[in-house]
Amino acid sequence: MEKITIAIDGYSSTGKSTIAKQLAKALNYIYVDTGAMYRAVTLYAMRNGFVSENACDVEALIASLHDIELRFVYNDAVGFAEMYLNDENVEREIRTMEVSKLVSKVATIEDVRQKLVAIQQKMGLEKGIVMDGRDIGTVVFPNAELKIFMTASPEKRATRRYKELLDKGEDVKYSEVLKNVEHRDYVDSHREISPLRKAGNAIVFDNSDMGLEDQFSRILDFANRVINKQKKDVH
Repeated sequence: MEKITIAIDGYSSTGKSTIAKQLAKALNYIYVDTGAMYRAVTLYAMRNGFVSENACDVEALIASLHDIELRFVYNDAVGFAEMYLNDENVEREIRTMEVSKLVSKVATIEDVRQKLVAIQQKMGLEKGIVMDGRDIGTVVFPNAELKIFMTASPEKRATRRYKELLDKGEDVKYSEVLKNVEHRDYVDSHREISPLRKAGNAIVFDNSDMGLEDQFSRILDFANRVINKQKKDVH
């Protein structure tokens, strides 16, 4: 079977990771959540006092990048690979509201992006990969055979994120989550290094009023069409 590279970009809380996981499982591809990588670096920066709501010691974080080791370890119990930071499973810690508030600050640092993009590109050398993030189709895999750009209204996305956090037992307000979603949209779209933007040949996928099952079947159909075309082109 001809394997392809699938790049899924888009705004925060559009369900990129959920769809990407399902897609990778259905195609027997490797799934990589790049957002988890940036969140793990943010968690490291928080623990070491390099970043807070009011400040970010960029030089100190850059000087410590060689001390940060990131890897994904597959967990049979949950059915996907979890994020490990220096041999510690941090999957739960990186999904908190505290990390969400600060991740955009860390993700704008050029040296951080260079380190993580290099890791991501190495992961995708053999193809057969589904990767989601903000700059996968534009920077990490500009030659990906399938590019999806996911979007939804800020209110819909905030509602989804709010329910997610409540289910995890976090004490949050909807207004706080909506404010965070809108702030991240602005920062992600306006940063100088690898801003969030739709790749020229990406399929725009608005899931504001779409259930998960419908989303998955449509995107799987996109993937199968590209894979089948690759097969014909090769043979």
